[in-house]
Amino acid sequence: MPSLAIKRNKPQRAVRAAKPARLETLTEQAYRRLEEEIVTLRLEPGEFLSEYALATSLKIGRTPIREALQRLAREGLVTILPRKGILVSETDPRKQLLVLEVRRELERLLCRSGAQRASEEQRQRFREIADGMDRAAKTNDDIVFMRLDRELNLLISAAAHNDYATRAMRSLHGHSRRFWYLHYKQAADLPLCARLHASQARAIADGEPKRAAEATDRLIDYTETFTRATVAP
Repeated sequence: MPSLAIKRNKPQRAVRAAKPARLETLTEQAYRRLEEEIVTLRLEPGEFLSEYALATSLKIGRTPIREALQRLAREGLVTILPRKGILVSETDPRKQLLVLEVRRELERLLCRSGAQRASEEQRQRFREIADGMDRAAKTNDDIVFMRLDRELNLLISAAAHNDYATRAMRSLHGHSRRFWYLHYKQAADLPLCARLHASQARAIADGEPKRAAEATDRLIDYTETFTRATVAP
């Protein structure tokens, strides 16, 4: 089983996180770290995991690990097999096109709402993420991009203040990021993708719902083109 330790990158402004309003719980910390391990393929599709090994590697108790795994199971990133262990779910390119059908409608809604409802603090963070995405585009840094993408997704949901849409989107983002990370070196343009995310973030920050929806459509259009290029072979 590969190491669960997340590789450290050289300090960059792009990965600077917003100051948290509160400290993460151990369950949230375990979820965030395991989700990144799965999405960036350090924990590979089809790999078996155990609560004990994860708790030892992450130095987090088994109860938070178990709760994090249950959340990952609800999102479809792992499958819990009683008395056998935890299986990292496989990926299916054709199902990813179905994910994008749903994601397009929900993300457009969330971005329009976020542009209207975001607080000033959130708008400032959207601008910072956009600047970080521009830097990631220039450096072609996939880990920086992935972390900013995850934060942008969470911020869009928080700014939209729509719990129903947020819950529906929650199970889609991890699958989308993992699929992208699995195939981007063969079929994707990371700098372009980062710039499309930056445009989306700035439209929300500027409080322009129509522009935010249009930026979201351009992002999903590109993602669909990338996905179809992956499925075609």
